[in-house]
Amino acid sequence: MNQRQYLKFILIAALFFVSVGGWLLHLRIHPPAAAFRNVVPFVAGMVNFILIPLLFFFDATTPYAYVLNGMVVITGTITMGHASLAMLHEGTTWIGLLMGTLFPDILILWTNFAIGKALFELNLMRKGEESRPRGRFFRYPNMGWWWAHLVLISIVYALGHLLWR
Repeated sequence: MNQRQYLKFILIAALFFVSVGGWLLHLRIHPPAAAFRNVVPFVAGMVNFILIPLLFFFDATTPYAYVLNGMVVITGTITMGHASLAMLHEGTTWIGLLMGTLFPDILILWTNFAIGKALFELNLMRKGEESRPRGRFFRYPNMGWWWAHLVLISIVYALGHLLWR
């Protein structure tokens, strides 16, 4: 096992453990037996710790794992952000925003994204070559692509929430 393969294995293990930890937190808060709507986080969590690490194992499926991982993170960020805003009450302090909302959970979720991004970049690396993605900031696989998706999907989610109450 060379150093690249070893790093890849460690990152996949980290992705797995962070995903399982987040899934177990979700199970504690949203048990699927309590309400049907809790099935979505249950299934998304299972995809996150079973399918995505498996896809990252193979070089050919790494781009699919990267996109799927990013979309799960964006979806989780938007839905947890919405749940946090819905729980806010008047007089909430900055400490209340940081500790009394799902902000720490969102940070854990973005750790998942960072690990997936590192795995994707590692897959692009070749011996002696520049591996940084080139091209426009808002084109895949640059980070602007992710920011654009986060903003656009958030807008669609907000419009859906406002129009179909």
